[in-house]
Amino acid sequence: MHVTDNSPIDIVYLWVDGSDPRWQMRRHRAFLRHTGNSQTTMGRYGNVQGRYRDNGELRFNLRALEHFFPRHGHVYIITDGQTPAWLKPGIGLTVVDHRDLLPAAALPVFDSGHIESYLHHIPGLSERFIYLNDDVFFGAPVDTALWFGPSGAAVFTEDLTVPDYHCLQPHEDPLVNASLLSREWLATQNPAYRHLRHIFAHSPRPMFKSVMRELERLAPELFSQVRSTVFRSWAVPPLIPDLVPRWMLQTGHATLQEADFMYICTGDDDTDDQFRQLSACFGSLLFFCINDTSDDIAADVPELQRIRHMLAHLLPAPSRFECVDTKTRGDAAPMGIFAHMIQ
Repeated sequence: MHVTDNSPIDIVYLWVDGSDPRWQMRRHRAFLRHTGNSQTTMGRYGNVQGRYRDNGELRFNLRALEHFFPRHGHVYIITDGQTPAWLKPGIGLTVVDHRDLLPAAALPVFDSGHIESYLHHIPGLSERFIYLNDDVFFGAPVDTALWFGPSGAAVFTEDLTVPDYHCLQPHEDPLVNASLLSREWLATQNPAYRHLRHIFAHSPRPMFKSVMRELERLAPELFSQVRSTVFRSWAVPPLIPDLVPRWMLQTGHATLQEADFMYICTGDDDTDDQFRQLSACFGSLLFFCINDTSDDIAADVPELQRIRHMLAHLLPAPSRFECVDTKTRGDAAPMGIFAHMIQ
């Protein structure tokens, strides 16, 4: 449709190490300035530890990428002046600093919606690319004809529907407000537009660079708004999770697909059951997400340690992106914790 079937499909990640003291200081100073100027626009869970905590997901995400999609294109990891200690430099991998992608006047930024609005400006990025948060994993062999088929990129919805609000809601989840923003903007573009009330799945997001540039040209006010944030704001929803797939559907650049996937929340009471189900289904799920919803708890508590333990169990083989002499916490699961988790 856009490019030949054998064109590369690049991979883009956002990553942050929230335990880095220097980064924590930048975040703290930015938060003080933010709350001093406007405290009422902070989005739900907009500055909790879980939003920035590194549970080792990126390392295992790259293992899943190599295991399930070995013929992927270039890998780009967007970071805020950070690089994982275990990451092995090499051909096919580029770490992109915020300073090399975002305008200097916008920095520092702690809102992923702001950062991801620049993805299509990554130097050297291919026309076709898949964007993943580091907690979203491929869970089965990647069929490129599914993700980028003759009718465009694949998008997926969840069962959750959006209430029929008339305007953005301060108390609501960002994805709800993102849907409301999409409804308003798309209706102005096409009076016959009919809004699908389902939330789009937190999935790997196949995208076209040229389509993103065209949307940015058509909606400069929306891109300007989301690029004005420092922290997540309920009043300025992200564009990538909702507007982009809806606009791609409307313009014939995407199709709705059905898929088996899992969405795990670490703060749920039944997370052990969710992990057992993930272990049983691994290899047959198109994708899965392990969302750190434990907010401000300590990073060394068992409910977060089990993320590493489960991922190490599912993906034990190091990828070519790892330094072979570097060992991080969580590579081997303490048998007591792990046995309890999978029984």
